[in-house]
Amino acid sequence: MILSALLTSVGINLGLCFLFFTLYSVLRKQPWNSAVYAPRQLAKQRRKSQNGGGDEEEDDFFNFDMLLPSAGWVRRAWQVSEDELLCRSGLDAVVFIRIFVFSSRVFAIGGAIGIFVLLPVNYLGNQLSIDFYDLPNKNLETFSISNVNDGSNWLWVHFSAAYIFTGVVCYLLYYEYNHISLRRIASFHSSPPHPRHYTIVVRGIPSSGGRSFSETVQAFLTDNHPSTYLSHMVVHRTSKIRSLIKDAEKLYRTLARVKSQSSQQINKRDRLLGLFRGRDTDVSHYEQKLEDLERNVRTEQHSLTGELPNTSVEVPAAFVSFKSRFGAAVALHMQQGVDPTEWLTEEAPEPRDIHWSSFSSSFMKRWISRIVVVVACVALTILFLIPVVLVQGLANLEQLETWFPFLKGILDLTIVSQIVTGYLPSLILQLFLYLVPPVMLMLSSMEGYLSSSSTEKSACTKVLWFTIWNIFFANVLSGSAFYQVNIFLEPKNIPKILAEAVPGQATFFISYVVTSGWTKLSSEISQLTSLLWSYVTGVFSSNDDEEIDVPKLPYHSEIPRILFFGLLGTTYFFLAPLILPFLLIYFCIGYITFRNQLLNVYEPKYETNGRFWPIVHGSTIFSLILMHVIAIGIFGLKKLPLASTLTVPLPILTLLFNEYCRRRFEPLFQYYPTESIVKKDKEDQNRPNMAEFYEKLVTAYRDPALLPVQYARNSSSLSSPLLNSQV
Repeated sequence: MILSALLTSVGINLGLCFLFFTLYSVLRKQPWNSAVYAPRQLAKQRRKSQNGGGDEEEDDFFNFDMLLPSAGWVRRAWQVSEDELLCRSGLDAVVFIRIFVFSSRVFAIGGAIGIFVLLPVNYLGNQLSIDFYDLPNKNLETFSISNVNDGSNWLWVHFSAAYIFTGVVCYLLYYEYNHISLRRIASFHSSPPHPRHYTIVVRGIPSSGGRSFSETVQAFLTDNHPSTYLSHMVVHRTSKIRSLIKDAEKLYRTLARVKSQSSQQINKRDRLLGLFRGRDTDVSHYEQKLEDLERNVRTEQHSLTGELPNTSVEVPAAFVSFKSRFGAAVALHMQQGVDPTEWLTEEAPEPRDIHWSSFSSSFMKRWISRIVVVVACVALTILFLIPVVLVQGLANLEQLETWFPFLKGILDLTIVSQIVTGYLPSLILQLFLYLVPPVMLMLSSMEGYLSSSSTEKSACTKVLWFTIWNIFFANVLSGSAFYQVNIFLEPKNIPKILAEAVPGQATFFISYVVTSGWTKLSSEISQLTSLLWSYVTGVFSSNDDEEIDVPKLPYHSEIPRILFFGLLGTTYFFLAPLILPFLLIYFCIGYITFRNQLLNVYEPKYETNGRFWPIVHGSTIFSLILMHVIAIGIFGLKKLPLASTLTVPLPILTLLFNEYCRRRFEPLFQYYPTESIVKKDKEDQNRPNMAEFYEKLVTAYRDPALLPVQYARNSSSLSSPLLNSQV
């Protein structure tokens, strides 16, 4: 790719970014767009109004300033402190923003070294034939290490930069790991008593002849944990009840919409379209059907919770609560039964974070499901090579003209060739990548995790490694999938092969950062898809009392994208430092964008207390090792064997650093230390409301499908207890 093609791609994406940010600064001021650009505040106002906290106040007066773009939202997002963000969105949101902070610091330092030191060294080399006066048509490889002469002493600058950059990244990694671990402990100390800290999950409960699982659990815990055991809640098979509740939820929404429309005067739209006439007569019909569903739900609930034990509807799993955090921790970490396949314990998730349907899966079913998921991931990885090959063809005009000779005349046009090679490949790849996160999330949900957070963490790891393999390795290594795998079966040849292949794809990845990074952030802030959908649904629904659906931040898709850009920056730091300014711009824009979204748009649906950070740490270490392997190979190709030999200690030192961090910090992200647990238990002894907390703890992990349901007959809103029973 020539420099003018890259500038064309940058220009297109800068224009799109400016357009999207301008639209956002105007659209966010319109009151009718609050459900898209400020759903958190709107939902809070609705809840306050429904609880008798006052009516909503909306400013319906026209103001000319509402039509002018402004950057006030940038200042507000910037000024919010980390403590305030922690209070409003939780530690997971803080960890997510710290990824941008860490990356910005790394590539600010790396960019200064790369642009002011390495880039001039690369450009002044004469390994490639270049014309200093024809800058627009200059190949971007002239800005990479490929332009440095073989055996040149200037390569020692790159060698020194690799050591310096590795030291900087490791120092900042240690600082962030330490900062977040301290945040995690501090958050635990400052938090009020929470049910998950007093509760564990017990699976593999053995069946005792004539006794229910509930009776077996109570007898076992009373004998083995007499001083700390508080209560338990056996899990039931409630799939039928959930299906009934889902049907009732749909019917209730339909009824609420019909009642709202029937209470309004028929306007011109109704008379013209005739869509809503006669619906008043359907209200009684819907009410009767909803009452029948409610009756069926109560009948099913009674069959599960009746006085007589019914082992056929019980699952051999239970939530067991203890009188103290220390009692729960002891039960969690000790083997409970003689048979290690029975009385299996694991940490209980938050009540709002539970996948209730996963409890019905047996050990064998979960084991088979995970094998199937692995096979499906491998198959998806292989099939994804099809769009990758297509993208590689678009990036190479000669290959594209060979495939489609009738396009030769069009591709000879300068502007067309620049758009095709500089913008179109990364755009097509980005469109295909949109399908990957939901597919990986679906596959992770099949593995039988008990919580949404565990499912999303698993999907996050899958998406990350899928992206690294299919976007990085599949682009830099030509050939079939078998050839790519075969390369890694010969470890001695890996540095040489990567050193030959990786520098040649620098131009594609620079364009990818601009297209997939900058434009994605601008589309994230503008939320055009959600905005258009709200307009479409608003045409067919006039019920202003509908419950606001506040979205959550999709960590499983956003974190892998950020980490992949970090891998590109680390890998190409000394190979093609021209990529670093574009990455730094991405991380800076992302920092402001997602702070704004976390404050106004996304609401936490669960809290893992920072457990996504070890994924970030592991990915960064992998990126460093990859950079070191490529450095060993590139110095060998450049006929500087001494530098190649002296680079070998770098990956060894990095792995030792990683092992130290793993032993120093990772246990804090798995379980809370005894010192902290005992300290919190002593503090709770003086709390005046602990008796009330223990009363609520007994029912905290009750299946929502077993909660009492009732249809609010005199209300047209969607705040029915029938629907709220699923929250």
